[in-house]
Amino acid sequence: MVGAEEAGAERPIRRWRTLSEKRRIAELTFEPGASVAVVARANGVNANQVFKWRRALRRGELNEPTTAPTSLLPVMLTAPSDKADVGGHVDLKQQPAQGGSIHIEIPGKAMISVESGADPALLRSILESLRK
Repeated sequence: MVGAEEAGAERPIRRWRTLSEKRRIAELTFEPGASVAVVARANGVNANQVFKWRRALRRGELNEPTTAPTSLLPVMLTAPSDKADVGGHVDLKQQPAQGGSIHIEIPGKAMISVESGADPALLRSILESLRK
């Protein structure tokens, strides 16, 4: 009987694939006449893994994240607040609610004007949809 060391029973080195590699391999299987087993073998991947990547691709899980890193936005005040203390801090609890508006411009995407009394949940939904 031959020992495991002599038979070459070493485990293969585990390879980590990037999202783009997984997506590319899964997309190859959707071409007309393509076989999942042949594509998997050609790329050194188990066919069961490729089937999993195909399902993930259909669900949109193999897309690269498109969100840009969060950065600070410039803010311009059009009228000074007379309710600020010496340090420039405003106590919102003591300040009466005033009518007004906020204008938000996202260059190339949208210009939003928010008037007093706007629904916060709706505004949040709109801003989150523009973030995508």
